[in-house]
Amino acid sequence: MGTLFARIGFTRNQYQVSPGLYAVGHPASDAPFLVTANYKLSFDALRFNLDGVDAWLLVIDTRGINVWCAAGKGTFSTEEVIFSVEQTGIKEINKRPTLILPQLAATGVCALKVEKGCGVRALFGPILTRDLPQFLQENTATEEMRCVTFTMRERAVLIPVELYLLFRPFGLFALAAFLFSGIGPDIFSFSHAWQRGLVFMQATILGLFSGSFLVPILLPWLYGRQFWVKGLWPGLVLGALFAAGRAGQSTLLEQLALFLLITTISSYQGMHFTGCTPFTSLSGVDYEMRRGIPFQMLLLMVGFMLWISAPFI
Repeated sequence: MGTLFARIGFTRNQYQVSPGLYAVGHPASDAPFLVTANYKLSFDALRFNLDGVDAWLLVIDTRGINVWCAAGKGTFSTEEVIFSVEQTGIKEINKRPTLILPQLAATGVCALKVEKGCGVRALFGPILTRDLPQFLQENTATEEMRCVTFTMRERAVLIPVELYLLFRPFGLFALAAFLFSGIGPDIFSFSHAWQRGLVFMQATILGLFSGSFLVPILLPWLYGRQFWVKGLWPGLVLGALFAAGRAGQSTLLEQLALFLLITTISSYQGMHFTGCTPFTSLSGVDYEMRRGIPFQMLLLMVGFMLWISAPFI
């Protein structure tokens, strides 16, 4: 249940274990020392894949952040590894231990500096914890163990968190949508707010579905390198279909407004997915946002203006 809630996003920021030294199986003094973050999903993924392996787990304090993100944020760092080695006293177990670091921590940890800082040899293990038993047995990593993948299954796992993060902003957006939809020649109409507001929310949900579900699923086949561009394509298709389906029920201005709304939300959510992928870097995300957000804001403003002005024309 804890894993499920963390995957959905309910407990994502509080799902932690205490930093320190743990044992898996019955490790002797010469057993390997595997380093991980104190994010419980990372901790569980490691220990669940060590069936039949006797090892020590050195859990460092990453403030409850997973290995990859913590390395990028600086909490899974060279200094933190050295501090954990000294605090846990692993040299009392083995005077010359070898630390096996997760490969995704390489952006924050320098193995050579760890050895110089605390006298402990450090090696980078495979990317996936399921490859650790083979790595420990053969004492080497194959090319496949070093390659990052981002399969459809791996992308789909991230969708529930993306949707959960939308709950609060979606509620505020829904309130604003109903208020704006009621504006008309009679100043404000509750019936128009309800009728037009529901249509507006249908378009909003369709845009969220496009950017938060279709973009991750179809990611490799969507044209463009930047994610805000990738997010445009499913939004354009669904926006055109939804607007065409409103023919005879909405004015041409309202149809165009709904089309722009769906396209914009899809593009924004597609861009938001950059933080979940191994394709981008911090500077790359900043570069993309400087180009995507102004375009999205322009489309959103035009769409809102068309939607509000439609009852007056």
